[in-house]
Amino acid sequence: MSQQYDLGAAVGYQYEDQPVSWNQRDLLLYGVGIGAKANDFAIINELDKSWAPFPTYPVVLPFKGTSQDVVNFRQLMTGGRSVPGLPKFDPNRGLHGSQSIEILKPLPAVSGPGWKIKKRLVAVSENKSGIIIEVESTLVDAQGTPYARLYSGSFNLGAKANGTNFSKRIAGPPQAKNPPKDRKPDWVVRDQTSPEQAVLYRLSGDYNELHINPAIGAAAGFGGVILHGLASFGFAARAIVSAVGGGDPRSLTLFGVRFTAPVKPGDALETSIWEVGPAQAEGHEGETEVTFVTKNLATGKVSLGAGVAYVKKAEKSKL
Repeated sequence: MSQQYDLGAAVGYQYEDQPVSWNQRDLLLYGVGIGAKANDFAIINELDKSWAPFPTYPVVLPFKGTSQDVVNFRQLMTGGRSVPGLPKFDPNRGLHGSQSIEILKPLPAVSGPGWKIKKRLVAVSENKSGIIIEVESTLVDAQGTPYARLYSGSFNLGAKANGTNFSKRIAGPPQAKNPPKDRKPDWVVRDQTSPEQAVLYRLSGDYNELHINPAIGAAAGFGGVILHGLASFGFAARAIVSAVGGGDPRSLTLFGVRFTAPVKPGDALETSIWEVGPAQAEGHEGETEVTFVTKNLATGKVSLGAGVAYVKKAEKSKL
């Protein structure tokens, strides 16, 4: 008789806290990794009065931890305790399905000691294709004050627990509204990744060989190296900050997407953005909600779908 798993028991599981740290150089390097240009002073020039830590930076911290050196990605993905109720997953068949971040307090330029990420598993679902898990991560300072809340969904292709449909959730991020069908986007931002984009982005902490070794990418069926999904994530966040937030990194307080198709370094991206009304969530009074999609112009496919963001809208961006 095959082993049965209590998937419901996994929901609510609390992972070990993960110490994290960063400095200004890390923030500047991240900005370049997500495509910041020579005149994006608010992102790449710490001496400019407009400069601020880019709000999506914490997405790299689960990879980087406290390291200022190269991180062993495979060891990072396979280490740690097993989660009660879940089968063992094949790290080579795991896909990053979704990511969101909510900024609760502005990030400092330097973390200092004692910062950590507190993680819990908040959702599990099984279908005939595999198992999806979603993890909530909260970035806190040494006093336990929360600064950011992240949700990351991963799809474990081919994983089996009990072979039946199952779903349980105790928390999750805001969901995107559908783009209006009766009007064109309010803003369209085109941007160009460079052939070296993955080389730059990996230096922020995500050293998955899929993004540097063409043989690994070919073996995975991508025909070579692909760009980190979280680099495309950062490109789209920059697009919204530029178009809606007047270029001010402090304007973006919530940002989330689903990863729908790969991007290769050197591909051009187009982000279409629709204003859909005032943000309704607590703590986001006076902010604007937008929905967006990012298309890979090299393939014609949507690479980031179900995009949602809350933005403090700049005067010059008002419709």
